[in-house]
Amino acid sequence: MDQVKVDLFQPALEQGMKDTLDEYRRIAENEAAPTFENTIEAMERAGQPFNRAVNLFGVWSGSKSDDAFRKVEVALSPRLAAFSDQIIQNAQLFRRVKAVYDSPEKSKLTPEQQRLTWVVHNQFVKQGAALDEASKAKLSQLNQKLAELTTRFAQNQLADEEGEALLVERQGELAGLPPEQVSAAAAEAERRGKKGQWAFANTRSSMEPLLTAADNRALRQRAFEIWTRRGDNGNANDNNALVTEILSLRAKKAKLLGYPTYAHWRLSDQMAKTPDTALALMTSVWKPAVEQFKRDVAECQALAAKAGQPEPLEAWDYRYWAEKLRKAKYDLDFNEVKPYLQLEKMREAMFFAAQRLYGFTFSKVDGLPVFDPHQTVYEVKAAGEHFGLWYFDPYARPGKASGAWMSAYREQQNVDRPITTIVSNNSNFIPSGDGSPVTLSWDDARTMFHEFGHALHGLSSKVKYPTLSGTNTTRDFVELPSQFNEHYLSTPEVMKFLVNAKGEPIPTALVERINKAATFNQGFQVAEAQASAIVDMKMHLMGETPVEPKAFEKAALAELGVPRQLVLRHRIPAFGHVFSGDGYAAGYYSYIWAEVLEADAYEAFLETSGPYDPVVAKRFHTAILSVGNTVDPAEAFRAFRGRDPRPDALLRAKGFNAAG
Repeated sequence: MDQVKVDLFQPALEQGMKDTLDEYRRIAENEAAPTFENTIEAMERAGQPFNRAVNLFGVWSGSKSDDAFRKVEVALSPRLAAFSDQIIQNAQLFRRVKAVYDSPEKSKLTPEQQRLTWVVHNQFVKQGAALDEASKAKLSQLNQKLAELTTRFAQNQLADEEGEALLVERQGELAGLPPEQVSAAAAEAERRGKKGQWAFANTRSSMEPLLTAADNRALRQRAFEIWTRRGDNGNANDNNALVTEILSLRAKKAKLLGYPTYAHWRLSDQMAKTPDTALALMTSVWKPAVEQFKRDVAECQALAAKAGQPEPLEAWDYRYWAEKLRKAKYDLDFNEVKPYLQLEKMREAMFFAAQRLYGFTFSKVDGLPVFDPHQTVYEVKAAGEHFGLWYFDPYARPGKASGAWMSAYREQQNVDRPITTIVSNNSNFIPSGDGSPVTLSWDDARTMFHEFGHALHGLSSKVKYPTLSGTNTTRDFVELPSQFNEHYLSTPEVMKFLVNAKGEPIPTALVERINKAATFNQGFQVAEAQASAIVDMKMHLMGETPVEPKAFEKAALAELGVPRQLVLRHRIPAFGHVFSGDGYAAGYYSYIWAEVLEADAYEAFLETSGPYDPVVAKRFHTAILSVGNTVDPAEAFRAFRGRDPRPDALLRAKGFNAAG
């Protein structure tokens, strides 16, 4: 990775696509009768050099984007979409895939081989392999245009995040912020050529702590408006028109493939199966969440009025006063907790939990290639066996997408020989300006455990075929391991790792207050996310009816009855999950769907000896984490739990039972 040059991407990927198409052509033109080995398995071996190059291309897109790379990305994205279509639309190849799928010999294959055959056949059919030639050509044009537009959406969002920051000239305006955040803001301002001022990057990890802690209401409003205006500034980076066009093209694509809407097409092979099923779950959770949120707002309003702010609370006020309410009800101020949430200690705590649960050990490795000096690499083993490498990339920088995510640089497989995975966890924390430990908000700490759960999913993979490996599962199942892992942040065993810069452990009384407040503010957190999920689904249910984002968002929020203090967690013009690619398009519901699964799964531990019960942990690892997509997700959950998931576990976990 340290030797990658941007100007090599285009020739490398062009050559990789050519070589890969040649491999698929030879499979398609094989004169021997189609078998699993000479067709499906042969396809698993094809294109491995190309896969390595395109994985690096994806890494650069999310982590190292600059002007030179963005030009290459815009040029290559449609070409990569066309390349995928050339494989899917190869009629000879599809006939061979279908022959293997329809063959009575399929029953003699191993369960994993049967699953792979189904997955490959389903992928071909869902992506249009059975269409006539004219429809295939039209579909390919749509896919190429969508690739271009989603790339532009992502680049616009990144440009707004990089180009705009909250600048503060007087330190007095920063009252309420912890010293380490003030120091980090000073360092960020100096990096931006504004030495002597304070700058807050336009990222969630920077803005949310400010909105939570800043006493200055005008400053909170400025921060909130900058953050929520990403992609919606009426400038060259404005994403509203792109959203309209993307939705229109997706609707046309779905219609061409025989589905009433893009949402129906998207969910056809997911656990939810239909948009109605997904919407029913979202609505059932939204109702108690928003009612609880309204009660919390009323209490916050009373608290604000008592403190001298009688005006109605706005969206930029809620986080601030919610923290005041938490303090009043539970004697808990998360500013007290933050000094104990040191980044490096949090990493050690994650390692500890993974070792206790699954036997994984993490050993730092020096001398391996990295693309940034702040990246660190760890070898992952269990019982002496090498399982892969874990890359840690925690800090914000120009060219890096906002938020936090996990990615796989290489998939685990064992087609011809064992190949272990290489996974990465990526965040956007701001280094302190004085070299002191970086401390996190409670939400950021939970997000670290979430993304590490994805990494553990990838690292646990023990399958033969790369298509079925690791996190390559349905979108509404893949969030189960990540959201499940969030529970371990608040376990007593992990809490022991929480020490401040002096090495002092987090006080027992403070831990007790954290536990008592465990379900506080869940109304806001769930409602904020579910509003985005419902809007996502309803946009993609519009079919070919044009969607104007501003009007649609306003109408959708009014229909839902969203209080004024709540704004979508992801406003439409900056909804990168949905519009910077198709990963979560009509699929943001996946988080709440998976929360039902993980809440029920975690209760399996609580029904025994507790969160680290070794028998249940082994069963979870064997049935859920290690199998990739070799097993239908519903069957995988039943193998772990002995039954289907029960949604009431989620309501208990959120404390919504009393809310009704």
